Amino acid sequence: MTIPPILNKGDTIAILSTARKVTATELQPFLDELKAWQLKPLLGKTIGAQDNQFAGNDALRTQDFQEMLDNPEVKAIWCARGGYGTVRMVDGLDWTTFRQHPKWIIGYSDITVLHNTIHNLGIASLHAQMGLELEKKTEATRQSIRDVLFGNDYTIKHTSGFKFYRTGTATGELVGGNLSVLYSLLGSPSAIDTKGKILFLEDLDEYLYHIDRMMQNLKRNGLLSGLNGLIVGGMTQMNDNTIPFGKTAEEIVWEAVKEYNYPVCFNFHAGHVEDNRALVLGKGAVLSVSAKRVTLSFRRSGD
Repeated sequence: MTIPPILNKGDTIAILSTARKVTATELQPFLDELKAWQLKPLLGKTIGAQDNQFAGNDALRTQDFQEMLDNPEVKAIWCARGGYGTVRMVDGLDWTTFRQHPKWIIGYSDITVLHNTIHNLGIASLHAQMGLELEKKTEATRQSIRDVLFGNDYTIKHTSGFKFYRTGTATGELVGGNLSVLYSLLGSPSAIDTKGKILFLEDLDEYLYHIDRMMQNLKRNGLLSGLNGLIVGGMTQMNDNTIPFGKTAEEIVWEAVKEYNYPVCFNFHAGHVEDNRALVLGKGAVLSVSAKRVTLSFRRSGD
């Protein structure tokens, strides 16, 4: 797996949207943050563009991303907003220059489309907070992104404290992202092979029966049986029907994987939560789960 180069002060960071519309005014706190990091934000054509809910039409969003991929001055691309729309433009991208000169692609949720596509190219990417509302997240969220981009040692530790877990230590490349998006990509060129890897899952605003349907689908497709480990982040703002499904999202996930023997943890600090730590997808990681503590550490580049 190829790890994109670390950033240096003064580097240019492209800001664009592959999904929902967003304005430069909405992004001003984020742009101020980047300047405080001594990085130079470069706004794409999609910032301020609008086509109904999208940040411009599919062609504009594709063109904007392609130009930033191919621009040698741009050292990373940070997606400004998620929502929905990345799957509509991903197949129009030419990754030739990116393969030769990788750069960090940053975002989460709908950006899972890009993370999976890039993973299949053999290049790591950064599952992390969008530009929008970065200032509303924890300082640990922001520091985790800085640590990855500037090449600092990086480990996530937190208390386990959840009634479901399976202890143990796992090593492997970290993959995954938003459960709904992973589910929607099955059978496409962006579907990922999870065998021998550590899978991360998170989701937002889904019905509980849909969580169950997606987990059963992942299981039937073999994405859960060959894992080395499973990390479940925020399962946030779940919905239920008038007749209750009868299980929480965490219970649904646990039911789908409890027959296996790899380490499992829940309530990890990543996803649609206030403390949304950066995850280096594609990079070798070590997951350790005990009854009291969860630790995720990333190997140094080249290890």
